[in-house]
Amino acid sequence: MNKKLIATIATVAVALTVSSSAIALADNGKGKDRLGSLLSGLVAKGTITQSQADAIVKAQTDAMAAGKAAMETNRAAVDAVVTATLGITADAIKARLKAGESLATIAGAKKDTLIAAITAEINRQIDAAVVAGKLTAAQGAERKAKTAENVTKRVNNLRPPHGDKPGRSDKNGAKPTQSPAAYKSVIKVVKA
Repeated sequence: MNKKLIATIATVAVALTVSSSAIALADNGKGKDRLGSLLSGLVAKGTITQSQADAIVKAQTDAMAAGKAAMETNRAAVDAVVTATLGITADAIKARLKAGESLATIAGAKKDTLIAAITAEINRQIDAAVVAGKLTAAQGAERKAKTAENVTKRVNNLRPPHGDKPGRSDKNGAKPTQSPAAYKSVIKVVKA
């Protein structure tokens, strides 16, 4: 069976046979185990077979691995654009970011060139996702319309010092000066 058919079967089976209270009981709060718990209940009721449940879990695991690999590939491509545009190594950039500099500060006079280069790379990734069928043309156009603004914000924002979590106090009790939203990555190209 193909993965979409299996997922559809599981969704329909859940919708038809499992009450909301059973779903709540199946959720043990561990995220990844939720699906396994839910499918075990469906197998026990005879709604689906164990091999169907195993196929659904495998499809989920494969999809998550493929999504992670795609994100890592896209991130590496953006990193390559940054290092090529600035003419310095990734390690040097990381060290300066950890020291509290923004990409804009590191880029200096090359800031506008850096923003344009990152924007072009992300737009290329969006186009590839549209061609691959991971995004519709409308979704791609919507994301591309926001890319330059999001990249500009990301380049201009400071990252938290190494090891600090956004929105939390540092080891001396000081709160960060920027909102946690300022630290979020703008590279949300493909959700696999």
